[in-house]
Amino acid sequence: MEILAYILIYALVFAGGASVGSFLNVVAYRLPAGLSLVSPPSHCPKCNHRLGSTENIPVFGWLRLRGRCRWCRTPISPRYPSVEALTGILFCAVYWVFGFSSLGWGYCLLLSWLLALSLIDWDTMTLPDELTRSGLVLGLLFQAFLGWQAGNVAMGLISAIASGVLGIWLFDAIRIIGSLVIGKNAMGGGDPKLAAMIGVWLGWQYLLVTVFLACLLGSLTGLVAVCLGNIGRRQAIPFGPFLAAGAVLSLFWGDKIVTAYKSIFFPLL
Repeated sequence: MEILAYILIYALVFAGGASVGSFLNVVAYRLPAGLSLVSPPSHCPKCNHRLGSTENIPVFGWLRLRGRCRWCRTPISPRYPSVEALTGILFCAVYWVFGFSSLGWGYCLLLSWLLALSLIDWDTMTLPDELTRSGLVLGLLFQAFLGWQAGNVAMGLISAIASGVLGIWLFDAIRIIGSLVIGKNAMGGGDPKLAAMIGVWLGWQYLLVTVFLACLLGSLTGLVAVCLGNIGRRQAIPFGPFLAAGAVLSLFWGDKIVTAYKSIFFPLL
C-alpha cells in the first residue's frame, strides 16, 4: 500500500507540474509577442480551432493527437509536451528532496520562472523584465517568509538583497570586460537581472556555483556547436538557459559542489 501511495503522490505532483508546464508554453509564446496570457484559450495557430478538454491534457493530449491538429492536421511541435514533461519531472525532483514544505513550494515557483525565461531567451535572445523583476520580487518575499519562520526577517532580506546585488555587479563586470576583449557586446542586458534573481532565491554561494556551471555548460555547448558547424565562431547564443541550468544544478547539488570545492582547495578549514 505504501508503494501505491507513493506512486499516486508522484503521479499527482507530475500532473501538477505538467499543467504548469503547459501554461509556461503559453507564456513563452505570448509574452514576447505582447499577447494576452489568458485570452483567447489554447487553439491551433493554423486553423484557430479551440482545443477541447481531452486535446489540452498535458503530454497525453499531444500523444493522443499523434502530434497533429485534429482538424487541419498541422504538425504540433514536440517542444510542447517536452516542456510539460520536463516541468513535471522537475516538480517531482523538488518533492523528492524538499517534500511538501515551504522550500518545496518556493522552489517549484523558481523553476517555473527559470523555465519560462529559458524558453523565451532561446527563442528571442531576450529576457523580459516582466519576468526577471517579478521573479526577483517573489524571491525577496520567499526569503522574508523563510526569515519569518526562522524568527529573523531582516537578516534573510539583507542576505537576499546582497546576493542579488552581487549577481548584477558580477555580470556587469563580465559584460564590460568581455565587450572590451571581443570588441562588441559580450552579454545581453537581461543576464545580470536574471543573475540577481537567482542570487536572491539561492544566496551568494549558490549564485557563484550557478555562474561557474553556466559558463562551463555554455562554453562546452558553444564549442560543440561550432565544431558541428551549427553556429559561426562569433555568433551569439542565449546565455539565459545556461544560467537557468546552472541554478537547477545548484539547487539540487549545490551543497555537494561547495563541500567538494572546499575539501579540495581549503582542506584545513
